[in-house]
Amino acid sequence: MMEQRCWITTEPLEIEEVTKRVIRREAGAVNTFIGTVREFTKGKRTLFLQYETYKEMAEKKLEQIAMEIDQQWPSAEVAISHRIGRLEVTDIAVIIAVSTPHRNDSYEASRYAIERIKEIVPIWKKEHWEDGEEWIGDQKEIRPGVPLKEEIK
Repeated sequence: MMEQRCWITTEPLEIEEVTKRVIRREAGAVNTFIGTVREFTKGKRTLFLQYETYKEMAEKKLEQIAMEIDQQWPSAEVAISHRIGRLEVTDIAVIIAVSTPHRNDSYEASRYAIERIKEIVPIWKKEHWEDGEEWIGDQKEIRPGVPLKEEIK
């Protein structure tokens, strides 16, 4: 059985678990993007983040991104994992691994994946600071708040 290439988890992300899914003999390049929780955002000290999602839809959207990469970079292999729940500063929130025969395609496909995640995947974060907390909404910080599952189609 083929391993899942896109998934959401509450467990800590392991870089090797994601990259091993794309390493292959034909690939001369493996690009790995690792998104972590940073300590300062817009001058505020972050204590921790709380990520929430509609898991079934989020995994479908991650797979949609992988299929878009398949279309745009036919020689690419991709794996994407995103963690939800409480994440501390420096914890890994997302890992994207892309392998291609040549490096330029792996860089481009990886960048495409993270930008699309922020655009279409229903993952929301609540930032907890020293002086308060706030639901940020979507990851591009365009829509405030957390929509109901019924609002996601």
